[in-house]
Amino acid sequence: MLAVMRLKPTTARPDREGSMATGQDRWSAGVIPYAEMGYYEPDYVPKDTDILAAFRITPQPGVPPHEAGAAVAGESSTATWTVVWTDRLTAYDHYQAKCYRVDPVPGRDGEYIAYIAYDIDLFEEGSIPNLTSSIIGNVFGFKALRSLRLEDMRIPLSYVKTFRGPPHGIVMEREYLDKYGRPLLGATTKPKLGLSARNYGRVVYEALRGGLDFTKDDENINSQPFMRWRDRYLFAMEGVNRAAEQTGEVKGHYLNVTAASMEDMYERAEFARELGSVIVMVDLTVGYTALHSMSNWARANGVLLHLHRAGHGTYTRQKAHGVSFRVISKWCRLIGVDHLHAGTVVGKLEGDPAMVAGYYDTLREQTIPLDLSRGIYFEQEWGSMPGTMPVASGGIHAGQMAQLLGYLGEDVILQFGGGTIGHPMGIAAGATANRIAVEAMIKARNEGRDFRAEGDDILAAAAKHSRELQVALDTWGAISFNYEATDTPDLVVTPSR
Repeated sequence: MLAVMRLKPTTARPDREGSMATGQDRWSAGVIPYAEMGYYEPDYVPKDTDILAAFRITPQPGVPPHEAGAAVAGESSTATWTVVWTDRLTAYDHYQAKCYRVDPVPGRDGEYIAYIAYDIDLFEEGSIPNLTSSIIGNVFGFKALRSLRLEDMRIPLSYVKTFRGPPHGIVMEREYLDKYGRPLLGATTKPKLGLSARNYGRVVYEALRGGLDFTKDDENINSQPFMRWRDRYLFAMEGVNRAAEQTGEVKGHYLNVTAASMEDMYERAEFARELGSVIVMVDLTVGYTALHSMSNWARANGVLLHLHRAGHGTYTRQKAHGVSFRVISKWCRLIGVDHLHAGTVVGKLEGDPAMVAGYYDTLREQTIPLDLSRGIYFEQEWGSMPGTMPVASGGIHAGQMAQLLGYLGEDVILQFGGGTIGHPMGIAAGATANRIAVEAMIKARNEGRDFRAEGDDILAAAAKHSRELQVALDTWGAISFNYEATDTPDLVVTPSR
């Protein structure tokens, strides 16, 4: 029993499994199980204002699942390892998180989903740092659990309303750019490290004049000895402005403002704004407080904010331990970013189709229904909060356009880095190939054709009139990254006959 593992057993005994101890037993000095302290309430009905969490728990041998769930509830809210009399100075039953349901995971021996309810009063308004410090701050190191993963959260609308959300959102971004009815196209400058500032700017210009909407810094280009940030900004924006003048379209380059301090980040962002950039970029590694601050800055200055999810795979990819990316997506939408990398399905990076669909829904939709086949454990209502534009990046090319549009829809940014810059005819030709491919696929969709089934034929027909697209298809058409995903839904829907 967990009580034995937690120093010593007590004489308190529940009258049924997991029931709360009462009277003197609850407040007797010493150690009693979390379930008996009130952190397990199977009869609890969550309130509309409760924040709900679904944790995948793997208890240590001998630890009952309901006690493990209660321990997570306790350690992520008010509990400590022993009874403390100061609990009685609070409305402790109000502030205690409550594990109200524990379900075994199908096909995964020893794993359970523990559903936990937190009263909204436990959290500071509009603060992801506070929310995360509670929900994931200490409990992941708990010895009684072999592993722990935060699978999903229900953020009640009453708490959503305390956040400002994306500075602009999908609709306003399209109005800023005057671009509608198709995915936006981008590319990460390659090689991402080592170019001089002038050569970097040449890549930006060639990609944008060829037909892309955006180019971008990658996550690890900041201000290194081979290219300082100010020089990169100047030459990149020269390329942006030349391409915009030549094409008559609004163009942008994600200028990465990630730095060692907020002072440095603000300095870089201000310089980007002064140069006329429509967008700046920041890495997830800067932390949630810095993201809140940059979101406020972007809103005040009318600049789009792109978030690269650098580092997320260290805690989102493994199925049994960490934090699901759908949770990260919710936190980032609340903080307020206009773009977020969210997977490609068909590219080189991790991404089960159903799970990626769940991420995209979380970022874009106003109401997301419960759907275990997509890893969504709760209905989520966003109210009037704008959506965040998902970004698909990593190992994608023009030959995958039907799959990309089919899986991801049109409110997405498709970023073809190598699939633009590696084109045998040059960078501009690579950009042109991608632009023609997406416009051909959108045209076919709008005509009512089954573009997913006819994708190869649609591209082949378009390539007859575009040497750039034909060369792209000849170069990459057979390239795919078919590996088994590590993060997959526990419930798989099988087609009915």
